[in-house]
Amino acid sequence: MLHQEPRAGQDPYVKDTPSLIASDKVEGTRVYGADGQHIGSIERVLLEKRGGRVAYAVLSFGGFLGIGDDYYPLPWEKLNYDEELDGYRIDLTKDQITGAPRYNDLEDDSWYQDKGRTIYDYYGVPPYWV
Repeated sequence: MLHQEPRAGQDPYVKDTPSLIASDKVEGTRVYGADGQHIGSIERVLLEKRGGRVAYAVLSFGGFLGIGDDYYPLPWEKLNYDEELDGYRIDLTKDQITGAPRYNDLEDDSWYQDKGRTIYDYYGVPPYWV
């Protein structure tokens, strides 16, 4: 694994298991497309409050040094962890992602309520609430 030392803001006492990862270690993890090219990084993970299911992993890219990024909510099911890359793979390319539903204000939490079905339809996976 590439991450021997915890990243800034991570609790060094939270350990991963073969099947579990701490949320703070997901944030900032790189995402690669089907073509193996780096697309962006996970900005945040959104969980369902009552059921605890992962609703979205928000991919960020498009800006410069984090300024002007667009945010692409991805269904968690679209991400596959690749140990060799120490990052997630998605079965789409960056060009395909740029056509996906996105927003540019990370604090706009109403966006998910309005676009939830659109996001899951775009990626062709059943919504987390079904």
